[in-house]
Amino acid sequence: MAAPGRVDTFPVELPLIPPMLATPGALPPPAQDARWAYETKQDGQRVMVYLPGDGRALLRARSGTDITAAYPELRPLGTALGTTAAVLDGEVLALDAEGRADFQLLQSRMGLAHAPGRAAHRAASVPVHLVLFDVPHLGRRPLLRLPYTRRRAELEGLGLTGPAWSTPAALVGHGEQALRATREHGLEGLVCKRLDSVYEPGVRSRAWIKIRNMRSEDVVVGGWLPGKGRLTGLPGAVLAGQRAAGRLRYVGGVGTGWSEDERAVLAALLRAAATDVCPFDPVPAVPGARWVVPRLVGEVRFSTRTREGMLRQPSWLRLRPDLAPEESAADVPDDLV
Repeated sequence: MAAPGRVDTFPVELPLIPPMLATPGALPPPAQDARWAYETKQDGQRVMVYLPGDGRALLRARSGTDITAAYPELRPLGTALGTTAAVLDGEVLALDAEGRADFQLLQSRMGLAHAPGRAAHRAASVPVHLVLFDVPHLGRRPLLRLPYTRRRAELEGLGLTGPAWSTPAALVGHGEQALRATREHGLEGLVCKRLDSVYEPGVRSRAWIKIRNMRSEDVVVGGWLPGKGRLTGLPGAVLAGQRAAGRLRYVGGVGTGWSEDERAVLAALLRAAATDVCPFDPVPAVPGARWVVPRLVGEVRFSTRTREGMLRQPSWLRLRPDLAPEESAADVPDDLV
């Protein structure tokens, strides 16, 4: 377990605690369902919040970097507990018009910790919201060795609901229903937390399991990027497109998901389809791209789309020789064209 450092500038000496991390996995077995709590996985920036009890609030990113100035609307949280000191674990979100976390919106706020003037200006148009889900330290008491249920009770007892922060409820048991709900509402996924789990600073623990909802759609291959190193002569990534308003629109590069044999087969197919004409409209700014006649259809898995229709975190699933390019089922939404 990573040893906490110290933050010595606070009136109450608070420990510098790296966030506990979740391990990718699947739902616990049904027989163990009641031993786990389920929280919505949010698509935001993980933060540890330090409240020394003197009206200040300090936010640190997962790396430990001070990012307080990037989110001026969260400063009032420093007075939310009066003189009670605390270290809180949470996630900073930027919400879209439907109230869902939008990481692309948040990116316009991240990185402004050294530009407080720009951060304040941006906060007016893209406000953030902090969701809190753990309290590893409260007052002068470390809560690291307490089970999740005790820490969660302590957190909920603080009543931290404000104009830019909240403490969403966790669901004990009913994991399948919770996961289904995240999918139905287009949310990123689910975090499963064992009820007896202690807080392990900086550790990627099996006591916390994250499940990311992934979607799959068909894409048309319109180009590729040469691989490097051991992949020299092979595709390092394919350039994927989808039909929209009668044209092939570029939706991103896909660089993972193949076995060595699959990559070799794909390389031969791409060489046979080589062309000097870019099939995408408009032509994407992809340095080093090699274009192909858009006749290969593949299926890819991805987490979500950006507002421009680009695929986030895409990975290759399989070729679809049963589909012609014009038959690929998935089109870019018209409002993203």
